[in-house]
Amino acid sequence: MNENELTGLLESLRRMGSDDLNVEVKESATTLSRDVWETVSAFANTAGGIIVLGVSERAGFVPVENFETEKVLNQFVAGMGDAGGRGKLANPPKYTIERVELQGTVVLVITIEELDPSSKPCYVIERGAQGGSYKRIDDKDVPLSSTEVLSLSSYERTSPSDRDAVPGAVAGDLDEALVDRTIERAFSLTPRAMRGAPDKKTKLERLNFLDSQGNVTKAGLLAAGAYPQQFYPKLFIDVAVYAGTQKGAAGSLRFMDRTICEGTLGEMVSDAVAAVVKNLRRTSTIQGVSRVDSLEIPEEVLREAIANAAIHREYGDRFCGQSIAVDVFDDRIEVANPGGLYGGKTRENLFDGSSRCRNATLVKLMSLVPLPDGAGSPAEGNGSGIPMMLDAMRAQGLAEPLFCPGFDRFKVVLYRAKVEQIDHGGDLIVAALKRNGELGTRELAECTGLTVSQVRVRVNALIAQGELEPTASATSRNRKYRLTERAERLH
Repeated sequence: MNENELTGLLESLRRMGSDDLNVEVKESATTLSRDVWETVSAFANTAGGIIVLGVSERAGFVPVENFETEKVLNQFVAGMGDAGGRGKLANPPKYTIERVELQGTVVLVITIEELDPSSKPCYVIERGAQGGSYKRIDDKDVPLSSTEVLSLSSYERTSPSDRDAVPGAVAGDLDEALVDRTIERAFSLTPRAMRGAPDKKTKLERLNFLDSQGNVTKAGLLAAGAYPQQFYPKLFIDVAVYAGTQKGAAGSLRFMDRTICEGTLGEMVSDAVAAVVKNLRRTSTIQGVSRVDSLEIPEEVLREAIANAAIHREYGDRFCGQSIAVDVFDDRIEVANPGGLYGGKTRENLFDGSSRCRNATLVKLMSLVPLPDGAGSPAEGNGSGIPMMLDAMRAQGLAEPLFCPGFDRFKVVLYRAKVEQIDHGGDLIVAALKRNGELGTRELAECTGLTVSQVRVRVNALIAQGELEPTASATSRNRKYRLTERAERLH
């Protein structure tokens, strides 16, 4: 970074009057600020960022007097664990340090890289992972919640929680008829699973309805329990229909319709799909001599989104007090479940057709349990679900779904409007820039839930339409985007 680039960066912050999502300045005139490690942790756990040392935000983003460059640099390097001793951080990220002259003073520009998901969280050692892990929200370093830390820490591991014994549950708490139908299907689909199983108890253990001590497993209860919510009251799907495009719109009822979907996972999925379908519009077309009714969002897409939320959510004890939310708005449907990405999945490789199993036992069991409405099984586990959703939405002229992973939550957004009527991705980018002034590609991805590649496509289109303009050349690492005067008038 040269002086002109740094000056432009600081001028942008000066106009906003604060740091932003991707840049933090700290005075650190004679000694390194203690809270710099919170910022490093936040950038490493979120999307990377830039720390500028030797610049005062209070004075209007100008260099501090008598900045001790070498002393502060050495303190930072030591704190990162690169001076031969123990550093301040666990799982420190990669970084680069540049000396940049600014108004006759040499300041430090430190670029922090985002950690690979498998290495998160980065945290301040003296506070521990639960108290010293941070994320970046706007211009602030915000502590991660205990569930967010847990989600990050278990990113690469399948969860053992679906195999946990359910306290107080016995074999009699399973739906015997459903269990019998599942065993019958297992004989047909996976006959070797039943090989050498002389009695029903052994068959139940083979299929993981029961563990080796005869206790009902969480997977078994969820797949075929008589009433799983007796043991986990919050493990249901909450379908809420709102008037307008946001919750709690002024002058409106809190809910237009609401359905709490309980029972087994199969029953919950089927009931949730039905609850959404009854609140969607249908269109009719004549094909030959017949009239064909079409749901405004393909039912198979709804089922896939809801089934994925139910099967791939986090079922660890800390998450069992959280339900799955299906929110129906005038323009979209949002399906959100506890638990972030896992098993090497990132926002960028969601669409590669590969499958990752957080709950391997549950996925296997749900591939055998028949759904109550005869729609097959809710779990296939072959990675075809997301490509199918994309293809089905495109075929019906709808915007592609948005997949929005968070630290401890995952949300899918299905838009009801036609693509030609509104480009929701473009609107999200415009809205984010109206709120924040200037944002880079990665920042826009974080704000909108779009992938980086999706952001780039829409940014290029908006530039071509004269609604966006870049703040730097295409080769600049500090290239951001802002709305043009034309866009400000239009929006």
